[in-house]
Amino acid sequence: MPAPERLPATGVTETGELEELLAEGELTVVGRIREASNAVLLCTVTHDGVSVDCVYKPVKGERPLWDFPDGNLAQREVAAYLVSEATGWGLVPPTVLRDGPYGEGMVQQWIESAGPEGDAEGDSEGGPEGDTEGGTPAGALLALVEGEEAGEGWRPIAFAEVGEGRTALLVHADDPRLRRLSVLDAVINNGDRKGGHLLPAADGRLYGIDHGVTFHAEDKLRTLLWGWAGEPLTDEAREVLAALAAELAEGAPLATRLAELITEAELAAVRDRVAHLLRTGTHPQPSGQWPAIPWPPV
Repeated sequence: MPAPERLPATGVTETGELEELLAEGELTVVGRIREASNAVLLCTVTHDGVSVDCVYKPVKGERPLWDFPDGNLAQREVAAYLVSEATGWGLVPPTVLRDGPYGEGMVQQWIESAGPEGDAEGDSEGGPEGDTEGGTPAGALLALVEGEEAGEGWRPIAFAEVGEGRTALLVHADDPRLRRLSVLDAVINNGDRKGGHLLPAADGRLYGIDHGVTFHAEDKLRTLLWGWAGEPLTDEAREVLAALAAELAEGAPLATRLAELITEAELAAVRDRVAHLLRTGTHPQPSGQWPAIPWPPV
């Protein structure tokens, strides 16, 4: 039997074909990502002679959280993917809900990171290590910089302890891909946008992963992408949000699918957040009622 064709991590098929492959293919577990707080299994999925690497998160491996119902983080990951696809930005890898070797779970295409994805460690004297542009790593999404100014091409997040009583400014790139992701996070109420959840791919696209802690009806937004807080949304973002509002209307296909994955109150909150963003026309700011930055941040 010939070996199955393996697709590159960035994908060469249409999204619908990838979804079918993830949903219908045979899952084979090849390892476990032990750094994750919940069970995360690295797998291959094969269907009709085509194979891709993927991540499988069985519901049975989810750690209970005090503020989210038990056993539905996988559904929230799928819901985040559906909303991402509705924006047209494609910021979340193809994700499905299906049965697997350890029961029902989320299965998502594996994305191989092609470069710096939020490594904010640097040397203590001369700023972050590596090739630099203006004192920050070339191509990086996050960095620590000396002084109180972010510098050209960067947005400030917060000051961070770097040891020996010293602090440095944590910054993120002033990157349109990150700006789109910040809007998506505001819509889905992402409570855990860490630096390690940012994956730049070889084709230049940026993906966000780990969306289990999303869609809460209360404000839970915790993110490193506060650099545009209070600033006007881009024209593109306003157009996307207006289209998304229509797709979230009762009876629309997206709303119907989301209703199968999150609660009625959570779906209503999504609609309210989109309406609020359109009404204010600005990026949200920290509420002050919830930690604004996830821990650990990277």
